[in-house]
Amino acid sequence: MPRRVNKKCVECAQMSAAQAQHLHGKGGDGCWHDKRCPRRRSHYRHRQALNEQRRLQYQQQVAGVALGEEQVEMVSLPVAEASVPYANLYIWREKRKDAPIHAIAASVFQDGSKVLEVAPIHCAGYRKRQLEKYVQKDVMGYLQARFGITFFADEIRLEPIECPVAGCPWGDLSFVAEDSGVDL
Repeated sequence: MPRRVNKKCVECAQMSAAQAQHLHGKGGDGCWHDKRCPRRRSHYRHRQALNEQRRLQYQQQVAGVALGEEQVEMVSLPVAEASVPYANLYIWREKRKDAPIHAIAASVFQDGSKVLEVAPIHCAGYRKRQLEKYVQKDVMGYLQARFGITFFADEIRLEPIECPVAGCPWGDLSFVAEDSGVDL
């Protein structure tokens, strides 16, 4: 770790050598040393320019490696013509870890566009095993039979207030808040 900048030496470096020797020499506070101080004063006067020069040299060195001073072999591999379909699982739940799952849905994407959407369902009253059975057997079974998908690429958590199911009590809260003027 580099040494801290000595503020007293920085101030001294801004003075002329005669002023610095008078102020910090034998007649002053006694911190002037003939062997050490001229070099330090020079360092502190030119410190910013030296650091900028050092940074510039380092950037050029890094850029030189990036530009290809070292020979790097470049390979271009063919990309599959059609992308493999993948599925995302959407889970509506609050952010805390112990929050119950509010609703779940799934979507299948292929070639950058959505090709299938499993309608969201509310999970109120479902137990953990019932949800696992629904997701693994019903949803994943259908996706595997139709697209060959065996796992979800991503599990995306959404807030319950964003629930798209019609008649959702969480979704209705936004209307209640607007009507009553209360912020939720």
